[in-house]
Amino acid sequence: MAEVKRAAITEVGHYLPEDKLTNHDLEQMVDTNDEWIQTRTGIKERRILKDDDKATAFMGAEAAKEVLDERGISADEIDVIICATVTPDYLFPATACLIQSEIGATNAYAFDLSAACSGFLFALSTGGSFIESGRAEKVLVIGADKMSSIVDYTDRSTCILFGDGAGAVLLEASEDGNGIVDYINHSEGDTGLALYQPAGGSLNPATEETVADRLHYAKQDGRTVFKKATVGMADVSTEILKKNNLTADDVDYLVPHQANRRIIDATANRMNLDSEKVMVNIDKYGNTTAATIPLCLYDWKSKLEKGDNLILAAFGGGYTWGAIYLKWGM
Repeated sequence: MAEVKRAAITEVGHYLPEDKLTNHDLEQMVDTNDEWIQTRTGIKERRILKDDDKATAFMGAEAAKEVLDERGISADEIDVIICATVTPDYLFPATACLIQSEIGATNAYAFDLSAACSGFLFALSTGGSFIESGRAEKVLVIGADKMSSIVDYTDRSTCILFGDGAGAVLLEASEDGNGIVDYINHSEGDTGLALYQPAGGSLNPATEETVADRLHYAKQDGRTVFKKATVGMADVSTEILKKNNLTADDVDYLVPHQANRRIIDATANRMNLDSEKVMVNIDKYGNTTAATIPLCLYDWKSKLEKGDNLILAAFGGGYTWGAIYLKWGM
């Protein structure tokens, strides 16, 4: 029986808006303060895309262009584009299709994937399947969100958390055994709607009332989501270690979704990992939803070595959560 190909990350790119929204800025907008925000979340500032003419597709395309430039390939070599996002430019067409057009990937087909903060992990495992099956040679996986478009800046429980940004990776077949080794994904229907956007879908389409009632912004029951996320990310991270007979000593880096510093620390503690093995940039960017993990990979790219064991982990609305074990392929 032929050995299954592994899908390896062969390049990574990013895009971050220039404008920063600091905790001091938020102190002028809502009843909060820098110490409170940092103590509970670890966030100091976040990036905001203020140009009204630009949205998620623009950021995703910029991250994709950097991938192509760094890899030294043309856009027409891309077979598939998957964009993980909960802030698409439009409900349709797909943001991935807009990115495809912008970068000139004329031979690719493209689609969006919606799994909130777990979106990049779900998209990465999906993209890996195309490579492993031999049905694609080059897959662009993008995590991008303009969270400022759905954040209510009068709601101090949510506006402190989110920022805008995009990250992208290129998946190709590995020739040396590196790449995605295993993944575990989970979902549990959030029937209690602890984390959701109340209006804008087919159940509650836009009306004067939904706009007036500020129902087109993200809402969350912070305490409930925090508890679920802390348990979910820690459990699935230890689950994938056990499944693959790994110990903390075998792990070079944990690449966690950047939702809350306390959730990140709880996951690392459950895995018995020292802090220097944990990628953290939440202080600079906040929670960029589907973009957090690829942004971490970009920031740590120069420190990573080929063959390094990485555990990627996330928890998001849905509920969705998962972990990926991969060997770094660059």
